[in-house]
This record gives sequence, structure tokens and C-alpha cells, in this order.
Amino acid sequence: MIEIQNVHKRFKAVHALNNINLKLEPGLFGLLGPNGAGKSTLMRTLATLQEPDEGTITLNGTDIVKNPDSMRRVLGYLPQDFGVYPRISGEDLLDHIAVLKGLHNKKERREQVLALLEQVNLTKHKSAAVAGYSGGMRQRFGVAQAMLGNPKVLIVDEPTAGLDPFERQRFLDLLSEAGEEKVIILSTHIVEDVRDLCTDMAIMGDGEIVARGAPEALIGKIKNSVWRKTVEKPDVDGLKDKHKVLQTRLMMGKVVVSVLSDAKPEAGFEAADPNLEDAYFAHLYKLI
Repeated sequence: MIEIQNVHKRFKAVHALNNINLKLEPGLFGLLGPNGAGKSTLMRTLATLQEPDEGTITLNGTDIVKNPDSMRRVLGYLPQDFGVYPRISGEDLLDHIAVLKGLHNKKERREQVLALLEQVNLTKHKSAAVAGYSGGMRQRFGVAQAMLGNPKVLIVDEPTAGLDPFERQRFLDLLSEAGEEKVIILSTHIVEDVRDLCTDMAIMGDGEIVARGAPEALIGKIKNSVWRKTVEKPDVDGLKDKHKVLQTRLMMGKVVVSVLSDAKPEAGFEAADPNLEDAYFAHLYKLI
């Protein structure tokens, strides 16, 4: 179990993490928020790459700030951006990282490396230099290195960025299979990733946790309160001035406007079943 208590992190005038409190049990946990919300700062802090200015973080009762090796020994981490050695193949680099992670049995290490390359669909490219991989291929390689050594804590920061729909589903399936035994933290701004995978989540904005709960529970808070209407583009600003607009979506040259209201906002709006996107924006904009 990971317990985060009263964590703050500042970068000059920016309060990147503001009194973060979370308790994470084994399973898949989604951290959802826009770019700049503080998600990556929190992930780097959990990965012991930086220390909080205030607060404590414990892993099974051990303070990871005072004893960072307690986290590093059991951690798999996929950062938002990562570099690779030039002119080294995917297989050789993964083998090198495995050695650094303490996998010293050559036979077992090779079996795990080849299995992970297969799982992330890179077997055909295992002899190619990772520096020459496409963006999606490098992201899949990053997934493989994070899962080396069967880590007990897996932190993945924007993992599906750059993946096509097939690769994205393949990766989500990998996480789902591993989720029961590990604490897996999926940090993303993509609502579908959390909706498809996580049974527990938090919404983060401006360095704060603004909501926490199961996706269905967060959706339930706005049940019977979401209304939609299709309008012309020039009408959108007027609706934003009058109503609590959750989101707007361009469709076939017009705009579908979603509004949060206890009663029908005005003529033309129809009651709609809320989804996780609606709940996300309602909490992020603090409309409820």
C-alpha cells in the first residue's frame, strides 16, 4: 500500500502539488487531469526522482523519502519522456536494463526480455536500434522496460500517447492482466484510458486532487443533470455565458453542447445519460 499524506511541491512561484492525500491499494488506479495539472510532478515524486517540500509518502509503512531504495527495488516506471542509448538494439538495451534491475540469471533474463518484446509487439524489431524506432515503437519499448522484473509498483505516465488504437488496447490489456497483484498508477489526460481500465481514480487540477472515487460513483453524482443540444458555432459563447457548460464537441459542422443543470436549461436541450467525460469536467471545473 502507498500512502501519500499532505504532500506539497513548489517550483519557484508554481505550487505544483498542493496538499495531496491519497491511499493506494493493489489494483489499477487512474490519475486523470489536463496537461499541467501536476500529474507528472506527483509521478516523479512517487518514483523518488525528487523529494516533496512537505508531507510524507510511505510504501507498506516505510518512508520512501528517507529510504528511497525501498521504492526503487520494487518499482517499474514509464516516464512521459525518456532517452535511449544510440546504436543499441531493442533486445540488447532491454537486457542491459534488466541487469541494472538485478536480473542476473542469464537464461531467465533472456526469457523475460523476449517475452516482453512479444507482449509489446516488438519481436520483429528487436535487432533494430531503439534510437531509430518510431514514436509509438519507443513508447512500447518503454512499457516493456517498466515491466521488467515483475515490479510490485508500476507507474506509467501518459503511456498511450503516440500509440495507435490497436497498440493502445494491447497495452491496456497488459495492465489489466497485471493489475490485481501490483499497485499500478496510470497517469493520463485521456479519459478513455481510465474509463476502460480503472476501478478507482482521482481527478487532478492545478496541483490539487479535486475528486476521488470509482468512475461510476463520480458519474452518479451528476445523474439526471446533464443536457445536450446541437447548435450553430456562433451560438456557443452565448450558452457559455448563461449555463454551466461541461464540454462542446464539433460534429458535422455544428457543435454539441453539454450543460450541467438540475432542470432543463432552455428549449432544445434534451436529457442525456452522463459519461465519465461529463463527470471529469464537472469536477475539474468545480461545477458540483
